[in-house]
Amino acid sequence: MLPPRRFLPSFSLLAAFEAAARTGSVTAAANELGLTQSAVSRQISALEKQLGVTLFLRERQTIRLTLAGDGYAREIREALRRISNASLSLRAHPQGGAITVAVLPMFGARWLAPRLGRFLEAHPGVAVNVVSRLEPFDFRFDPIDAAIHFGAARWPGAELTPLMQEEMVAVCSPEFRRRFPLREPKDLLQVPLIHLNSRPDAWENWFLANDVRFESLHGMLFDQFMAIAEAAVSGLGAALLPAFLIERELSAGTLELVVPGRPIQAGAYYLANPADRDGYPPFSTFKAWLIAEARKTEADRAGLQSPDPSANS
Repeated sequence: MLPPRRFLPSFSLLAAFEAAARTGSVTAAANELGLTQSAVSRQISALEKQLGVTLFLRERQTIRLTLAGDGYAREIREALRRISNASLSLRAHPQGGAITVAVLPMFGARWLAPRLGRFLEAHPGVAVNVVSRLEPFDFRFDPIDAAIHFGAARWPGAELTPLMQEEMVAVCSPEFRRRFPLREPKDLLQVPLIHLNSRPDAWENWFLANDVRFESLHGMLFDQFMAIAEAAVSGLGAALLPAFLIERELSAGTLELVVPGRPIQAGAYYLANPADRDGYPPFSTFKAWLIAEARKTEADRAGLQSPDPSANS
């Protein structure tokens, strides 16, 4: 049920306010909206009158948001963005049946995207929109049907379905291995290591799993696996990466396992979604397919353990 009409200003009033708030200028807002300055000023005044709140401080020829106006502008900007995205999605898929999934960038690029064609071919009535998200968000305020989550099985307001475990392996470029005499895990203490910001203890866990004692570990920091993979391919250091996300590089030989050693189980991937999405047929179809694909990946995992020890001799 919508609130009373007095709390629902017209779209034109909100658009004028948002443009003026974002640009900090009635003139700029008027140019953007194709209106006159006086028309934009009247719309902002009408909005203030309807709300009973002063949104801008007028100082000669300039305007400045009040504290209340600043908070309102943030809310309205997000609401207009959601309306715009919903309209764009409807135009792209006028028959309906569209779902939006948030994914971690490298997971989306390396695992989900190459498989989506099979899903769309099998289910031509369902359209899948993919957006990137690095952190959990509130499904109540984001028009997203589901998300791929990595880490602890916690996401307030969402149901979590396990997909697959993540196995991380130590890799480097062939050129990097030629530069350094790497034969066993302890040798990696003497070479540049590449770290992921969000997993600062990954290398520590790998050395512990391989019975290597150490005092401290140093190296470059990156915030995404995609950048780490490129840095490793370029020979900048040894990297810990999820095996199933670097199949392309391993197959092409641009990355290879550094030394005989144990991979580490870094955590699990989950599908997160609000409970009400399970009753939406397009999403239920996608969810069942995604779970089946994840199980297939688990079953097909080669279990990369180490390169041929003779390769380093």
